[in-house]
Amino acid sequence: MAENRHVTLKLEGVSKSFAKVEADEVTHALDNVSVTMESGEFISLVGPSGCGKSTILRLVTALIPPTAGKVTVNGEEVTEPSPNRGMVFQKPTLFPWLTVEKNIGFSLQVQGKLKENQHKVDRMLKVIGLESFRNDYPAQLSGGMAQRVALARTLISEPEILTLDEPLGALDAFTRMNMQDEILDIWKERKQLALMVTHDVDEAIYMGTRVLVMDANPGRIVADIKIPDAYPRDRSSESFVKYRNEILNKLHFGGKHEE
Repeated sequence: MAENRHVTLKLEGVSKSFAKVEADEVTHALDNVSVTMESGEFISLVGPSGCGKSTILRLVTALIPPTAGKVTVNGEEVTEPSPNRGMVFQKPTLFPWLTVEKNIGFSLQVQGKLKENQHKVDRMLKVIGLESFRNDYPAQLSGGMAQRVALARTLISEPEILTLDEPLGALDAFTRMNMQDEILDIWKERKQLALMVTHDVDEAIYMGTRVLVMDANPGRIVADIKIPDAYPRDRSSESFVKYRNEILNKLHFGGKHEE
């Protein structure tokens, strides 16, 4: 399996504003955000609703342009979507006319590489626990099952930058914890840059090598916390509890004091 090239992702003075359709107002989703991220890191983004977490993912994947500043990968400005920057959305975006198996293998099929990579599709079906549903269609799946398929479809293309927008929010607690480990196992194989939005502080700590804590009005990063603990992590350990308390404190007091 070929290794991904090393990538350095930078947000340099990035701001993003949205005009409100029904009023002569502007929402400042992000304000002058600068941060550098590298291959091999798993970045967790946490913060209140409206602080710009998902906006950052959409800027990185070029689904929207910045209002000011720039996003670069290895010094080249990001201006259009690329298969090297994969995204898993909050809600599954599957092709309703394709089976589970064909949804997962879609990108390989488009590239003409499905036949020699069928084993990857089979493995993904096993990872997400849907081997017996391979011939079912999205309408026959629960919301959680459909999200697992969407996750597998993005992971199978092995992007250099993997962005995840609350990918496990629709799963029950036990499946969610299992999928956290599965995502980490797949990430460890490739060591690409992963960038994940979550509202679950424990999930952010359990999965992340860094946790970026954000605050709203306008959206900005108020803390960058490195988590060097080895995987798998003990959610009841002293260090885990320390990180949890630090992040919760930042979430409660973020933006209340001068930087």
